[in-house]
Amino acid sequence: QSLTYQALNEQANQIAHTLQSSGIGPEQRVAVYIERSLEMAIALLAIVKTGAAYVPLDTSYPEERLLYMLGDADVSAVIAGSPRPQSWGSETRSTETPWIEIGEFWSGDASHLTNTQNPQRTLSPTNSVYVIYTSGSTGKPKGVINTHQGLVNRLCWMQQTYNLTPGQRVLHKTPLSFDVSVWEIFWPLLNSATVVIAKPEGHKDSAYLAELIQAQQISVLHFVPSMLAAFLEAPTASDCTTLRQVICSGEALSPALKNQFFKQLPNIELHNLYGPTEAAIDVTAYQCQPEDAIVPIGRPIANTQIHLLDRELNPVPIGVPGEIHISGIGVARAYLNRPELTAERFIEISPHSSIFYKTGDLAYYLPDGTIVYLGRQDSQVKLRGVRIELGEVEAALLTHADIRQAVVLIHNDLLIAYVVGDLSGLTDLNQSLSTFLRAKLPSVMIPARFIALASLPLTPNGKLNRRALPKPEQIGKAEIVAPRNDTERAIAAIWSAVLSLEQDIGIHDNFFDLGGHSLTATRVNTRLRKHFNLEMPLKSAFEHPTIASLATYIDALTIASAQPTQPTETSKKYKEIEL
Repeated sequence: QSLTYQALNEQANQIAHTLQSSGIGPEQRVAVYIERSLEMAIALLAIVKTGAAYVPLDTSYPEERLLYMLGDADVSAVIAGSPRPQSWGSETRSTETPWIEIGEFWSGDASHLTNTQNPQRTLSPTNSVYVIYTSGSTGKPKGVINTHQGLVNRLCWMQQTYNLTPGQRVLHKTPLSFDVSVWEIFWPLLNSATVVIAKPEGHKDSAYLAELIQAQQISVLHFVPSMLAAFLEAPTASDCTTLRQVICSGEALSPALKNQFFKQLPNIELHNLYGPTEAAIDVTAYQCQPEDAIVPIGRPIANTQIHLLDRELNPVPIGVPGEIHISGIGVARAYLNRPELTAERFIEISPHSSIFYKTGDLAYYLPDGTIVYLGRQDSQVKLRGVRIELGEVEAALLTHADIRQAVVLIHNDLLIAYVVGDLSGLTDLNQSLSTFLRAKLPSVMIPARFIALASLPLTPNGKLNRRALPKPEQIGKAEIVAPRNDTERAIAAIWSAVLSLEQDIGIHDNFFDLGGHSLTATRVNTRLRKHFNLEMPLKSAFEHPTIASLATYIDALTIASAQPTQPTETSKKYKEIEL
């Protein structure tokens, strides 16, 4: 499917007028519950045209989390790609909120959709443009209110810096709940370029992305560094020569990954950006160079100031770590319905200063003023580009009737949960608690392993002794069954390499119990395709999570692929279209 600018504008205008006729306008919020598609882009533009702010609802989120966001945001309407789920019960006000299926706008009697002119509205630069929810340390996600002036400043800076032209194509693949999606959609639309929309869940499949980049001649796209590492393992990644710029953000970009990028894609620019959701996407930028020994986050973008301060809020000298504070036009307005947290994180250094956002991130200055990111100074972590408050995972665990205490840590890029309670009734602790949390948290926030303890180790003054918590590899395992043939041995070797495992793997071990997740499954799938010379869908890693079942699947696939087949008329026609 494709849309011209004229068609996009007219369809967005039709929806915007319908929303306005219902009284929706500035400082109201409209939720978007649509999978990645043209309809999603139309809905976003329509909401912004009314002057209201959009609230993205990730369709992969559990129902409990979505219902909380709907209630907390007090949305005036929901634009959705499907009917309201029947399970969204009457105990929430979600049943009272207008639910608009976007497909219904143009079905049946469409007499109300005759107005295709740009709608009129009175709007201030400080009005809200979107509210994105991030992980919250209190156990509930928190909404960040970003403004039109902050977003416009960010997009104008991006155009002045990267000079997107009408003939170029930008790939939109980031989930709507991650603020990178905002520039993926609106930056090209502001500058007459083309937005190419990846299929739902396509951002997890490196092979698909490599094919899409080449087929659609993508010029610019974004990667979280961990996903970039997975993408570079795709056999055809080095063939993506239409790329002009790759933008990285969301987590630290390592020198080793930067070197690998330039080795495979030497003629493409690599840019490292940094910024929290609370400051209109990104606040610093750096163009990486092949010879860089470290990868800085760079310097502030336009109309933005970065301050590295000590605990007394004094500036730190060159080379000394300080907490990143952000001021300028891009700083968000507040946290929605969280005045205490807003006062704690959006601060005034002096009576006449602008508002500073206190990030909790540590960094230091190089002699030339370039900034180098060091990490966090609290319990917030970044995992595969997603910001996670460990306290939110702990709070969710404590809602389980049999758990009295819970501590969650990050270990070797995996979330590990330690739980204390009456757990004798749970025959499979990992499976039971994973299933319990999936109803409350996004999949990226589900710990890879749950460890039951009789009690938590304490320091002499009665505080939790995190260093005394047993490492996952110190916990005993049942006797393993070693791989029995070449297929199983090859799978075990690939799992060990991708998961950086030192212990032996049994054929009945579950990939996800060993610390696997969607991103590492992508890397495993890429290597399996290459090793066995097979076309394997990414879902096979989830459908066959043990070595034994995966080996059986691969052996059957190998036999089937060796059998000659006669093409049908349909397949012949499809091949001609592809050619």
